[in-house]
Amino acid sequence: MDLLDAATKVREMAYAPYSGFRVGAAIRANSGKIYAGCNVENVAYPEGTCAEAGAIAAMIAGGDIVITEVVVIAGGPAPVAPCGGCRQKLKEFGQGDVCVSMHTLDGQTQTALLRDLLPGAFGADQMAIG
Repeated sequence: MDLLDAATKVREMAYAPYSGFRVGAAIRANSGKIYAGCNVENVAYPEGTCAEAGAIAAMIAGGDIVITEVVVIAGGPAPVAPCGGCRQKLKEFGQGDVCVSMHTLDGQTQTALLRDLLPGAFGADQMAIG
C-alpha cells in the first residue's frame, strides 16, 4: 500500500459529524513504515484533532520518530494544506526537504516542501537549553 492509498482509506474512517469534511493523512517514517490518521471532530470545536496529528501519534506509538514523506487527502474542491499547527507538528519530526503531497478525491494534486509550508519554523535548534 502506498501513502495515497493509506490516506484515502483512513479518510473514510474520519469522525466529522459537524463539518462533514473528512481528511486523511499518511506519513512514511525513515524505517519505511507507513502510518495513517484521520480527523476526529468534537462538539467543542477546538478539541478536535487533525489527520496529520493522528498519523504522527500512530508513528510515535509504532516506534518511529522521523518523517520522510507526507500525503494529505480531503474532499474539497482544491488540495488542502496542513493547518499551521500541523505544519509545526510535522516540522518536529521532519526536515525541511520532506515532500508534502496534497490531494483531492478527483485527482488534483499539489506538492510542497515542508520548509516552504512553514518558513521561519521554530525548532529545537533555536532553544538554549542548559
